[in-house]
Amino acid sequence: MKQISLFPNEDNRSPETVTWNLWSGCTKVSAGCAHCYMYRKFEAVGRDPYVVRKSGSFNLPVRKLRTGKYKGLYRIPSGSHFYTCFSSDFFHPNADEWRETAWEMMKERSDCTFFMITKRPENIAERLPSDWGDGYRHVSIAVTCENQQAADARLPVYLSLPLFNQSVMTEPLLGPVDLRKYLATGKINSVSAGGESGPEARVCDYEWVLNLHRQCKEFGAGFYYHQTGARLLKDGKEYFIPRSEQHSQAHKAGLDMVPSSATQ
Repeated sequence: MKQISLFPNEDNRSPETVTWNLWSGCTKVSAGCAHCYMYRKFEAVGRDPYVVRKSGSFNLPVRKLRTGKYKGLYRIPSGSHFYTCFSSDFFHPNADEWRETAWEMMKERSDCTFFMITKRPENIAERLPSDWGDGYRHVSIAVTCENQQAADARLPVYLSLPLFNQSVMTEPLLGPVDLRKYLATGKINSVSAGGESGPEARVCDYEWVLNLHRQCKEFGAGFYYHQTGARLLKDGKEYFIPRSEQHSQAHKAGLDMVPSSATQ
């Protein structure tokens, strides 16, 4: 039987992992924003980080190639993964005028996946596209909960939304967080933990990470120890970890685990 490819003209193009910043600039809403890398980056080049601006890469997913063997096809090949709006918040109200077009581009590129993180779950419901239903399967929206206060304020709203593949980011992790009553709903697919980076990083206690790992194991959720952060307290001793080693050191802890549903 002849094999059929859904994307026959892109067989020789490998999927990519792409950072897609549609707009940049943000405003701080909670403790986790205090030392955000975006503010440091923009202030270093004399730009006001509090002004939300549309970026030059706004239409990146739908740009076409103009020359070569694949002329006329999308520049970003099928199967690629877009880290979306990491220099702002996709649901920031100052970006309302551009969001409908952004949704249209993501819908057009349903052959790719999109991942975004927000600290504003209360803004999501009224800013979803009209045909959202129970969620676009190729779009994941995670929520950040850097401490217990943020978790208790954001998760009841977040878990009430029609979202596919819900996940929680506890980064930068600024204190112990108990997610048991939220994990018990069965709606949270995974939890990611990580310390804070940068020259003003606040300490992350490894016991907070282990506690979250135990909670996820109890309820069958996935867990990912993303990075140690610059200052890690472990067994009563504080470690100062270079930026270049924060991801690898976290990986060596061996805490990552997939959701139990993924192994069934």
